[in-house]
Amino acid sequence: MVNRKELDPDGSPSAAFGARLRSLRDERGWTQDELGERMGCSGAHISAIETGRRKPTQQFAASADRTFGTGGRFERQSRVVRHRALLEGFPEYVTHEARAVEIRLYEVGVIPGLLQTPEYASALGDSTVKRGVASREQADERIALVAQRQASLMRTPLPLVFVVLDESCLLRPIGDGALMHAQFARLLEFAELPNTVLQVAPFAIGVRRPMTLPVTVLTMPDRSLMSYAESANRGHLERDSASVLPILTDYHQLQAEALSRAASMAMISQLRKGTP
Repeated sequence: MVNRKELDPDGSPSAAFGARLRSLRDERGWTQDELGERMGCSGAHISAIETGRRKPTQQFAASADRTFGTGGRFERQSRVVRHRALLEGFPEYVTHEARAVEIRLYEVGVIPGLLQTPEYASALGDSTVKRGVASREQADERIALVAQRQASLMRTPLPLVFVVLDESCLLRPIGDGALMHAQFARLLEFAELPNTVLQVAPFAIGVRRPMTLPVTVLTMPDRSLMSYAESANRGHLERDSASVLPILTDYHQLQAEALSRAASMAMISQLRKGTP
């Protein structure tokens, strides 16, 4: 134990993962070699994960969850470690989104990830590479996360998903006409699901619009509230329900001002007819 490295769980997502792994291992009185034997890897690999010299793979995290009986906690935490190309704060938000019983989101200018087709997501990713904003690897990581988040919506029980799209989301062309045609079709399919409500906030709302920036509000299984919003440099996850309530009130007002579900679908259908 003389050479035992002290861990700072606040140092980085990798450090937090490693500290949790060591803490649970110590609770059970296992050596690194003993844990490695249970997980099918070497003690040296366990050491590298605990000290942050290696990042945990999804397979490693899933194995840790099975070994410690942590119910997917390691796997969720590993996503934060692996998604290094994402805006600060977003990976943590995704772990909560995957457990939320209700998701309310408002988006401006771009179709939100949960509703994007693979082609739409790829076009956005390709654009970031061409502009030098992200590497090809980083763009691919973001595209893969879109698919993972969409897959998580199929969990049991199904979460309720409320979406309000600013009209700009529909009018901003991404890719060619065929791509937008398919994206509009995807929106209509989403709107038909039994656990979703899709509305469009038209430009005509004007000053009656209570929200101008994108935001997401989550209702967790214990009915607590969280909100997530982004600035140019980072994302902010608000966990204090009392602070989120005014945002939820504004969201309800936005829904009241937005087009009805039927009128929203009619607008999207009309736009779809204008694409090849």
